[in-house]
Amino acid sequence: MIELPATRNPTTSAAPTGSAAPTASAAFTASEASAGTATSALTWSGGRLRRHGVPHRILSGGLHYFRVHPELWRDRIRRLADLGLNTIDTYVAWNFHQPREDEAPRFDGWRDVERFIRLVGEEGLDVVVRPGPYICAEWSNGGLPSWLTARDVALRSSDPAFTAAVGRWFDELIPRLAALQAGAGGPIVAVQVENEFGSYGDDQAYLRWNREALTSRGIGELLFTADGPTELMLDGGTLPGTLAAVTLGSKPAAARRLQAARRPDEPFVVAEFWNGWFDHWGEQHHVRGVDSAVRTLEGIIADGGSVSVYMAHGGTNFGLWAGANEHEGRLQPTVTSYDSDAPVAEDGSLTPKFHAMRAALGARGPLRVPERLPVLPPARVPLVRRAGLLPGLLALPAPATVEPRPASFERLGLDAGMVLHTAHPRIPEGEHRLTLTDVRDRAMVFCDGAFLGVAGPGLPELSVRGSGAVVRLEVLAESLGRVNYGPGLGRHKGLLGPVLVDRRIVQGWESRPIALQEWTTTDLATATSAGSVSATGSDAATIAGDSAVVGEFAGGAPVGAGFSEAIVRVETPADTFLALPGSGRGLVWVNGFLLGRYWDIGPQVTLYCPAPLLREGDNVVTVLELERPGDVLELRDRAELGPPEEYVEEFG
Repeated sequence: MIELPATRNPTTSAAPTGSAAPTASAAFTASEASAGTATSALTWSGGRLRRHGVPHRILSGGLHYFRVHPELWRDRIRRLADLGLNTIDTYVAWNFHQPREDEAPRFDGWRDVERFIRLVGEEGLDVVVRPGPYICAEWSNGGLPSWLTARDVALRSSDPAFTAAVGRWFDELIPRLAALQAGAGGPIVAVQVENEFGSYGDDQAYLRWNREALTSRGIGELLFTADGPTELMLDGGTLPGTLAAVTLGSKPAAARRLQAARRPDEPFVVAEFWNGWFDHWGEQHHVRGVDSAVRTLEGIIADGGSVSVYMAHGGTNFGLWAGANEHEGRLQPTVTSYDSDAPVAEDGSLTPKFHAMRAALGARGPLRVPERLPVLPPARVPLVRRAGLLPGLLALPAPATVEPRPASFERLGLDAGMVLHTAHPRIPEGEHRLTLTDVRDRAMVFCDGAFLGVAGPGLPELSVRGSGAVVRLEVLAESLGRVNYGPGLGRHKGLLGPVLVDRRIVQGWESRPIALQEWTTTDLATATSAGSVSATGSDAATIAGDSAVVGEFAGGAPVGAGFSEAIVRVETPADTFLALPGSGRGLVWVNGFLLGRYWDIGPQVTLYCPAPLLREGDNVVTVLELERPGDVLELRDRAELGPPEEYVEEFG
């Protein structure tokens, strides 16, 4: 157990609201560079870290409150303590707290980050907070709200339009964190300045603004930056007077030498040790061998090094919060599971990696937690068809716009989900080329109710037959996840470019948002009772076989696509893993809670359903299938995350 220091009053200087970034003259001078304030819990000198003057090593693990059901927070915290850690670090996801600009940020329920931090303290651990505002984390938009990235703003920069918005967010967030600092009797001992900025940009004025935004709002504990261990990244992301930590998956000795050459007085701190990796749809399941992970961990903590295991427990990208990457212009959407091959698995199970790391960290004594929480017995439950795709999606009223061109997600104020675009062009007799010039990320196209195919960046063209009459052209645009890393951060979603019939632009569009992530239990019930399941039925037989291939993602004709339900009877709620054999691609709700996305291209096969989402008696599982519906829901007793592939991230 770690003793918390005596209570003191945190800094209470006035916080600037929406101020622009400082000029270069505001940088810390050499004389101001320090190893933390006199009252900080953590300080350093001579290359060594100290906690209240006593030699100390941070043994931390990543655990994100927004990826774990709140009723399981304490259980997961205890598992990390049993791993041998003395600290937990967490990001704060701005868009999770404030999805709409016209509504104040929320800090209740699942968003009660203060409660999470207090729980960590109650379990005897320190806390490192990484408030961003950008967090990456394979989280939608890197944690930035889409209402902000919708604007013509230079993201993560000293652009006053960006810093003003961040300043208002920090006005809400940072005083809450300041009150939980070690100096105020709380568990927070360190706070990160931005996040891996050196792999994004080199606006030093912005980094200084970010640091000042923290200190002026009451942060008095240790501040640090974190960047990959390369000259390029450290040049862009570090600040004089602020501890420079690194992030890595391998080669800790090389990183230590680089840091010692650049910052000889600072301790070696690895703010993220990637002992596993995340997955994209359509790829294999990334794992990291136990021996490989432990060897690197031992190399980090040798000679007083500090570490944060990323992730120690990954959790789940519930809802539509999973992010995406881009590679050579191709979107790589992240899967629902964020298991990350962590030592504590997605369902809390203790893995072989857990026990090997625990030994390496020198943890002793009995475990306080069970190796695994109870699970429901395997079962098969029939899926009952309820409503067709378009009738179900259109059952809920939504404020549509009518404009010459299709409205983007951002123009409609929609963060995630779908938009149904409808136009009425006249199409001459015969076969014509229908081109969707810029779809982000996927679009199902219908003409007079008949399904034409799927369009996207890899296949923008479909064939349409006209008779000389006006037709009802419907385009259902879907986001597969907002980019969370790199120059693609903040890209807009939806039907962004013109739709052409041959060379002629189709104009006059009604755009209707479908905010699936915001649907309530009542909304879901309305959708599932909204009409015939044959609304998009056998018309699909006219589709060309290759028209549903979009880039790397295979899809099929939506024969019977729409809403289905299964009733799962439970005696005592426990964890379970849901699978949909025979189904193609879609979303799953459990008792009105959006569990996440499934997709038969893998690698993920099962969706983790934690026990707190279930209740004694009947539980309603709702499935929105977008391609081909199966006829059964399976409850399995363990996760199936796909064929494994060894992956170790390396720099240089």
